[in-house]
Amino acid sequence: MSATELLRLNFSETRRRSAKLWRGIPVEYLNWRPDKNAFSFIEIIRHVLEGEYLYHKIIEGEGVLGVYKSPWESLSYGNVENELDFAQKYRESFIEMIKKLSDTDLDSIRIVRKELGQNKKLGDYLNRMVYHEAVHAGQVLSYLRTLGVDRPLVWD
Repeated sequence: MSATELLRLNFSETRRRSAKLWRGIPVEYLNWRPDKNAFSFIEIIRHVLEGEYLYHKIIEGEGVLGVYKSPWESLSYGNVENELDFAQKYRESFIEMIKKLSDTDLDSIRIVRKELGQNKKLGDYLNRMVYHEAVHAGQVLSYLRTLGVDRPLVWD
């Protein structure tokens, strides 16, 4: 398995597990948050999906975002399926980008974000992206545990 194939598998499996987890959130809790400063469940989902799009744009610009307008900007929060459906075309575009990368690209392309003092290899940057989603999956699991709600089995 090549490095790019492994990355695609990691992104695919992480999203599959996230979606399974998100679909297990009882609808009545989608707007619940543990405190006034925390994300609600639905905000976490939107943050992950929109964040992937943002990261994709950063990668396309090799670290330079330029003028950015989020497709989610004026979109009202919906339910889990609406959020996943809206993000699907952006997800497909992102996965297609990964498919076109070579293993050499992962090492030679640099993502330079001067405003953050970051200079990362593309492979490193992509791994950080999928880690971001995994962290928020843990956050959702923690919220569900706090509420005493059954948690979907993501370790299948």
